[in-house]
Amino acid sequence: MRKIRLSNHAVILALLAGGFMASQLAKAAEELYFPASDESWESVAPASVGWDSEKLNAALDIAGARKSSGVVILHGGRIMAERYWDSPDASRRYSNAMKGRDAQGRAIEDVASAQKSVVAVIIGMAQERGFLQIDDPVSKYVGEGWSQASSNQEAAITIRHLLSMNSGLATDFSFSSAAETAWLYNTPVYHELMRVLIAATGMDRQSLTREWVTEPLGMKHSSWTDRPWASSDIAVGLSTTARELARFGLMIRAGGRWAGEVLMEDSSFLDAMLSPSQALNPSYGYLWWLNGQDFSLNAAARVQRANGALVASAPSDMVAMQGALDRKLYLVPSLNLVITRLGSNGGANGASFNDAFWEALMEAAPQH
Repeated sequence: MRKIRLSNHAVILALLAGGFMASQLAKAAEELYFPASDESWESVAPASVGWDSEKLNAALDIAGARKSSGVVILHGGRIMAERYWDSPDASRRYSNAMKGRDAQGRAIEDVASAQKSVVAVIIGMAQERGFLQIDDPVSKYVGEGWSQASSNQEAAITIRHLLSMNSGLATDFSFSSAAETAWLYNTPVYHELMRVLIAATGMDRQSLTREWVTEPLGMKHSSWTDRPWASSDIAVGLSTTARELARFGLMIRAGGRWAGEVLMEDSSFLDAMLSPSQALNPSYGYLWWLNGQDFSLNAAARVQRANGALVASAPSDMVAMQGALDRKLYLVPSLNLVITRLGSNGGANGASFNDAFWEALMEAAPQH
């Protein structure tokens, strides 16, 4: 497979981020457990790996009280904790995100913007397979006139800029500033990445995702689903269960490997994806959120800065997929964890779901 060199800029950023290197993840894959494609999945007793079972249950109680529908915690690939709750929220927003249940009754939900992190991985896979280069202009694949910028301004916007959220476009696709001069969490512009993938590979989004990701990982209930309530630019969501999302996280934890197979070999892309993609918002990689940085910018049209780590109570090496209604996938190499959470908005009493859950979870973690 084709290897892509990481730019000097990206290497420096990766080192500054604390060395979240995919080569280390790949080495760890040799010691990870991978579940079969059926319902069988080995478990591990929390106490056997140094966790406090009572405090771990208390953390799950907090997750349930904060409108979770499902939480899965993997340690080394095995299920250390798993819990589900029926009907966590009666709001229309949550019901819009519900897409059914699997045979075991687990909720299948649209993961909202957590889908972005999956698309980032598919972009990396497409680059590895020779379909595109992330420093190519977006217009090379979707044609000129996809934005409201001038021809020259538009030609300067690359796939990497869309991955990093620093294209310089406003959410209405108008020109706001030159690429790499401002950071904006821009969901409408992000959706151009799927148009790029479809044009570059000649495959539709469902077939592409199924062939490259969900089928190899045994994610049988995961697919792109319509959003009848949404505007046309975001009218498709990625739907899955908490268990199946954990399979995806475990593959990333394993450096692109799954049960002896290599799904993504390009460690340089994975390194860049899970490291600061630019200095404007060091808590953002390629469509992944990063903990342990000096500050972060929020995922809103009105950008605001928050000093300190993204989630102060979580380990500094935590990286995350995050979507509306607190859809989460957390990956923490230092604790050998993959955690998924689905449900509705878990913020309460002035504290976010992230803060409340991680504060309780770290009480249960091994004490050194």
